[in-house]
Amino acid sequence: MTRASFQWRRIALASAFIASTSLATPAAAQDQAAELEAEYGTIEEIIVTGVAGGAELRKFDASFAITTTSDEEIAKFSPKSTADLFKVVPGVWAESSGGVSGANVFVRGFPASGDAPFLTVQVNSVPIFPPPTLSFLENSTLFRLDETIVRMEALRGGPNPVFSNGQPGLTTNFILREGGPETEGLVKFSTSDYDLRRFDAYVSGELAEEFYYMIGGYLSSSPGIRDSQFNSDEGSQFTINLTKDLERGTVNFFHRQTDDRGTWYLPVALNVPGIDAEYNQIGTLNRQRRILFANNFGDAGFEDPGEKTVDLGEGRGWDGSVTGASIVFDINDRWKLTNRSGFTSGDADTLGLVPDGGAINVGALLADPAVDTMAVVTGPITGSVSGRPIGNSEYIQRFGAWEVRKDIEAFTNDLSFEYTWDGGTATFGYYAANSSTDEFWSLGNYKYEVVQAGGEVVTGIECNDDPAIDSCNWNYDIDAVGDATTNALYAAGTFDVGDRLTIDVGVRFENHQVEYSVDEGLDGQVSLAISTDEDEVSWTAAGNYAFTDSFAGFLRVNQGSRMPYFDDYRDNRDAFNSGNNLVQDVEQIELGAKWVTDDWSVYATGFFIEVDPSIFVALAGGGPGEISTNEAIGVEIDANWATDTGFNLNLNTTIQESEIKRGANAGREQQRQPGWQLRLTPSYDFGIGDDVDASIYGTITAADDRFSDNANTVVLDAYEKLDLGFIARVNDRFTVQIAADNITDEEGLTEGDPRNPGAPNGRFIMPRSIKASVGYEF
Repeated sequence: MTRASFQWRRIALASAFIASTSLATPAAAQDQAAELEAEYGTIEEIIVTGVAGGAELRKFDASFAITTTSDEEIAKFSPKSTADLFKVVPGVWAESSGGVSGANVFVRGFPASGDAPFLTVQVNSVPIFPPPTLSFLENSTLFRLDETIVRMEALRGGPNPVFSNGQPGLTTNFILREGGPETEGLVKFSTSDYDLRRFDAYVSGELAEEFYYMIGGYLSSSPGIRDSQFNSDEGSQFTINLTKDLERGTVNFFHRQTDDRGTWYLPVALNVPGIDAEYNQIGTLNRQRRILFANNFGDAGFEDPGEKTVDLGEGRGWDGSVTGASIVFDINDRWKLTNRSGFTSGDADTLGLVPDGGAINVGALLADPAVDTMAVVTGPITGSVSGRPIGNSEYIQRFGAWEVRKDIEAFTNDLSFEYTWDGGTATFGYYAANSSTDEFWSLGNYKYEVVQAGGEVVTGIECNDDPAIDSCNWNYDIDAVGDATTNALYAAGTFDVGDRLTIDVGVRFENHQVEYSVDEGLDGQVSLAISTDEDEVSWTAAGNYAFTDSFAGFLRVNQGSRMPYFDDYRDNRDAFNSGNNLVQDVEQIELGAKWVTDDWSVYATGFFIEVDPSIFVALAGGGPGEISTNEAIGVEIDANWATDTGFNLNLNTTIQESEIKRGANAGREQQRQPGWQLRLTPSYDFGIGDDVDASIYGTITAADDRFSDNANTVVLDAYEKLDLGFIARVNDRFTVQIAADNITDEEGLTEGDPRNPGAPNGRFIMPRSIKASVGYEF
């Protein structure tokens, strides 16, 4: 690929994006892109995330840290899940080792134990679910990548606490493709060395004058990267995006229907020979399990526990829809109205085998029952399905068959008015959201299984053969419903002070109400009823100064909050009942430098973050949590270099130092986040004859040691990983790609055992895999 074609791709990307976010028609967008190129030289990315009213802004002019990722860059990275893509964002530590959904996503300096409490996912600037995290549900679970996405923007900190749902951490905004005057599209087939079968397609064009459409989606099936012995990872998605250009504005409507699930990969036994990153405990022999869902059977008033058979092969997934609509309208030369609405509804279920304690050697147990006092041997230890005797050299381990069913809904609306004058803009907005959950849990249902790929329950162990033994059949079962309502007024202003200095400020007044009712034990009695009404004020202030046309810097201060939702009150009831406010206050200071030329760009952001309080609970229903204050300081760098020879280089790195400031673990580091991480991606673009543009690329990923727990007792070792890829475009129509992930089959760990830090369990990064695809564009 020549340097000229590289520049044109950037111009074309900006043109398409202007068309999708402003009042311009696609033809007018080309003119706007040409004007920008004439004014600035090589085009800079245009962004909308973090900008009042979703107005477009040059990335170079932004006074906050934001990463932009195009559809071509997404295709090269070839992510295996939405959370996997977040690894390209500086300041983000994404543990995507749990499967296609249910990731753990950590944001620079923000304390967390799992899920993604400081992440919001948006589609066309509409948040898909206002609560960033519920237990067993984080935002990336509700979103799947496919060819209908043209771009991702990822904003950390910045003005986040003021706009939209007030997320102080990370907001990832996925922009859908839009149609244009010409009909175009793509069909694509992908396969892999783990028997993936996936078909992607989209088509776009013009339905009527200045009325454009895009429809697309995918079908997918595989046994999973960690073989489940059956097609455990199955999915489909359909998206429609309609855009109508008006004389003074634009109307957009989209609907995205998804049914996608995959095996829930959990920490595995690290003390068993032969267990590696390809290991999967779930298989044909144990995917169906009979479970009891009550922990108080035998007590007065509840003699007969509920029983059912579950299919653990359902794993984690999302069966639901996300719908959005927006209007951007110029009232006159000064005033503009923007309104964005979203509705999300569906089921986000989780089923899987959860380890409880470490694996034990059968021979050692038979020789000394004290090795595991709950594993009382009553006869020959035998596979319950196969009838196979379990030998003394083999291992058994307790696994819980966990079932979590969630039916969720959310409606959001963001209305703003923007006033523009010669020296700046002022925006006044109202954000409203309703969120609800209706859920059923059965956690526990423990039985000993033989530790092997596709293991099975064993007989000859008292707990397995007699489920009425309470001492080893602990359950935590709930039936819960909840509703949350948010109303927020916000105002923001941007002021040009001379030719080089821009100042922006914003403030948000938010009211947050939660109604939540829980029946624990499934005995028909409400054990927890919450009704809260919280008010919070968030604000931000920043200045951006352009020292030259290619070098600028910014300073930003903000204060925001993470509002509590349903699980926060249930898990932290002791702290709440003791008078502790569960609202997490977040203070951030960011100092950034930006240096952009025709050939390279460097974005560096230093940050200081304080979160107070932070409450950590190891296991739902497991007792009071740990209350602390957390601080972190660090720097993140996103650098790109493109040469005339076709060689390109991207550097993405984060260095941070964190400290727990109070509580039982004061003075220790935050769990799970590395002190430094680095991604280095070189690529070489070249031509083969007159008809083929090709690229060879690779990524070296390296991560520092981390601690598995806040007590810093379990160390997760540093690791390095190498990915390689090749992509070729033939006659501007056919595309062939081969992507190899973790080519050296590195067995790094993303976590230990979060429920029992002392157990010798851990979750590996994904093993080596190779994916190939063939596509045709028209």
